[in-house]
Amino acid sequence: MKVCVDIQAAVAQRAGVGRYTKSLVEHLGLQAGDDALSLFFFDFKGRGDPFPVPNATRQAVRWCPGMLVQQAWKRLDWPPFDWFAGRADVYHFPNFIVPPLARGKAVVTIHDLAFQRFPETTERRNLDYLTAQIGKTVQRADAIIAVSNFVAHEIHERLGVPESRIFAIPSGMSSAWAAPCADSVAATQRELGLDRPYLLTVGTLEPRKNIGFLVEVFERMKFDGDLVIAGAMGWKYEPILDRIRRSTRAPRIRHLRYVTEKHLAALYAGAELFVFPSLYEGFGFTPLEAMACGVPVVAATTGSLPEVLGEAAELVAGYDAGEWTARADRLLTDTARRAELKERGFRQARRFSWDETARRTWQVYRGL
Repeated sequence: MKVCVDIQAAVAQRAGVGRYTKSLVEHLGLQAGDDALSLFFFDFKGRGDPFPVPNATRQAVRWCPGMLVQQAWKRLDWPPFDWFAGRADVYHFPNFIVPPLARGKAVVTIHDLAFQRFPETTERRNLDYLTAQIGKTVQRADAIIAVSNFVAHEIHERLGVPESRIFAIPSGMSSAWAAPCADSVAATQRELGLDRPYLLTVGTLEPRKNIGFLVEVFERMKFDGDLVIAGAMGWKYEPILDRIRRSTRAPRIRHLRYVTEKHLAALYAGAELFVFPSLYEGFGFTPLEAMACGVPVVAATTGSLPEVLGEAAELVAGYDAGEWTARADRLLTDTARRAELKERGFRQARRFSWDETARRTWQVYRGL
């Protein structure tokens, strides 16, 4: 059997989906056995091999811009993807949408339905694209991978897909996420100019992360430290930046637009708390990463977060700022509870493995 995976999202370094795609294919290669794995991407600008993957071949199209083909798919529903990617038995599209396909079985990963549940938080162009294409995708897909049981239920209920075609396969966690040594944490804090205790949240600056609410909670807290927000600019971020500027504690709010993965583990490990009031998550990488680095997590009960974080986080229902403030302030002074959450967090993060994600994904391919 030959499987072709579209890795364009990873090549383009798209935030969550790109990281999912890169981590998945790296581990798919290790699980391939006697099957063949091909990785497809457009490379009109000649940037070359994006990252090494064991036991995988690459099919790069350099004679035609990928954007041009994507526009043809949107407007004409043509030409077939396999004309570019070559013959395979199974084609896997890890980025929500199945393009036109003339042959082979189609697998798609749907990470969330935020564009349906919270359309006002979604980038306009992406909202229009997903809304227009999701119906065709669920018709074309022979199997749909959901990154959590929560998303699997959403796909069944909201898109009317039979449960027999939906496979809930949680995303994985890299073993690289672990608490670094104290010297590494201190060095990173010096480099980033963090000279006070801090609360931390990590994620692209966009409405779904609910940063404005987090700023209000921070303003109410007794905590005599900083709030650090680590995340690149996303979309609809102007009101978020304005809310930060207008905060009564604006001098104590630090926005780090980009933090390397090397520094991010130390940034996590040095935080007093990781606070995550997101409106909706299909999986939730960053609170799990915080747990793996030994940081107590306070998170919302929305989306997949109760499923993914389990009893290893301080989960807060609803968005009453007073309740969030009280829970966070109490956790900062409760040494025993912090230690308990730290140990539970280590165990919870270890439950998620990219090897297991890849193994179960190959089962889907072979089942087709």
